[in-house]
Amino acid sequence: MKKHLFFLLFLAFNFTFSQNSKGKLFIIGGGSRPDFLVDRMIKEAGLKSGETVAIFPHASEEQDSSFYYAKQQFEKRNLKALDCAFKKDEKLSQSKLDSLKKAKLIYIGGGDQVRFMEIINSNEEVKNLLKSAYKNGKMIAGTSAGAAVMSEVMITGNQLKYKDYENTFDNIEIKNVETLQGLGFIKTAVIDQHFVVRSRYNRLLSLIIENPTYKGIGIDEGTAILVKNGEAEVVGRAQVIVFKNPKQSKKLNGDKLGALGIMLDIYLNGEKFKF
Repeated sequence: MKKHLFFLLFLAFNFTFSQNSKGKLFIIGGGSRPDFLVDRMIKEAGLKSGETVAIFPHASEEQDSSFYYAKQQFEKRNLKALDCAFKKDEKLSQSKLDSLKKAKLIYIGGGDQVRFMEIINSNEEVKNLLKSAYKNGKMIAGTSAGAAVMSEVMITGNQLKYKDYENTFDNIEIKNVETLQGLGFIKTAVIDQHFVVRSRYNRLLSLIIENPTYKGIGIDEGTAILVKNGEAEVVGRAQVIVFKNPKQSKKLNGDKLGALGIMLDIYLNGEKFKF
């Protein structure tokens, strides 16, 4: 009997530990952020008045400006903003690293996700600190480029076959969507942003046909997904589009991709889906 009780307590402890050992993600599709979206992010991060938000403006060419605009949404809610900006191969001071470790919310701004990853990859200490923060129960949030970096497979925005940058892709072709490695907080899906307003369906469809084990998650502007415990909740004024390729279907006609049985779900504010 004692052995059985010990086993049950062991399972309960490990279940509780596993639930609390991972943090939350708040992934915003870019654009302006309604007040209720920002308030929900802060509430879920567990922030109280006077506590600190660590801001990573590295995706922007103008890190100072990016930090300035990002901090306003937090300072008007009586929160402190920590500027974590640094250039490639630059080291952060120990005092800033210590402050970063204490922050309950880490916020990644918009710009160019490739630029962000190049800078973060040049500082292994900060990169490991980000991963440790998430693992230990803190929230990582990001908008636009800051959303793209959340997944392990990160969309760069570039087409491999057509060198001129376009907001939208006008084709569904093999080996055209450029991807790099992101931060890897999400390993079972690819994140796309500004999704509905910029009609980025072709890009995400191409990816899930070529990588059928992944979900494709397109988040529109002014909208986010709150990810915790393997589930995503939509928070915002627009939609989140989720593509799946459950039959792992893939057909080719020259370079053109085809597939059968692709699933598309459109989620609205308050609705949830599993990862």
